Amino acid sequence: MRPIFREEFDTLAASRDEIGPDARWTAHTPWNGDFGDARFMDPGPDGPFTVKNGILTITARKGADGKWRSGLLAASDPKGRGNAGTQYGYFEARMKMPRGAGTWPAFWLAAQRPTDRKRTTLEVDVVEFYGHKPAQYRTALHLWRPPPGVEEIHIDHGIDQKRAIPARWHRFGARVGPKYITWYLDRKPVWQQPTPPQHDPPLYPIVNLALGAGWPIDKTPNPVKLKVDFVHVYALDPDAPDC
Repeated sequence: MRPIFREEFDTLAASRDEIGPDARWTAHTPWNGDFGDARFMDPGPDGPFTVKNGILTITARKGADGKWRSGLLAASDPKGRGNAGTQYGYFEARMKMPRGAGTWPAFWLAAQRPTDRKRTTLEVDVVEFYGHKPAQYRTALHLWRPPPGVEEIHIDHGIDQKRAIPARWHRFGARVGPKYITWYLDRKPVWQQPTPPQHDPPLYPIVNLALGAGWPIDKTPNPVKLKVDFVHVYALDPDAPDC
């Protein structure tokens, strides 16, 4: 594999919704599909993102108005621009999950394309962590807008651990190949599914701290923090064996 995107978070180059010379990330999903019970905010002095000693912290906080605000970073924009996309490759993030019921952090992959072009796309959820189950995280595979005669795919899978996920840092990864998608925890495979043959556009990474997902947030700590050490993307050599 060859590295095509190495975000070490020595600084944060992010804009509201446009990838460019000064922005490797946008602060909202390109299709304007922000979700959950916390509003995703723009970067800035009072925003949810801070970087210190090579660590990104995304903070979810309830304001004086009683509303929650948090953050999301996507490595593409509504015009399909970004330098982190690859159709086949390995995607990895080193993260320390927050503690507390109602938290819903995630590292996931979406299809890189202009949002005005409706087409079949793949979504790979490398990790979704639900704070009310601290010793488990979820992985998932979704195929959206399949061609006629093909059903949508929505499969998820729980990865159970002996100790709470937030107790330490973990590497969450996914290898997307022409035949298989393999999910990894700390570089060890934990789940595998066939790659849908309809998969075509490049995939790019998204990392976020959402709240809710249908679960109550009345006991969520205020504030709550997700820490991210790095996000790496490697393109797969087309001659590499698929396993």
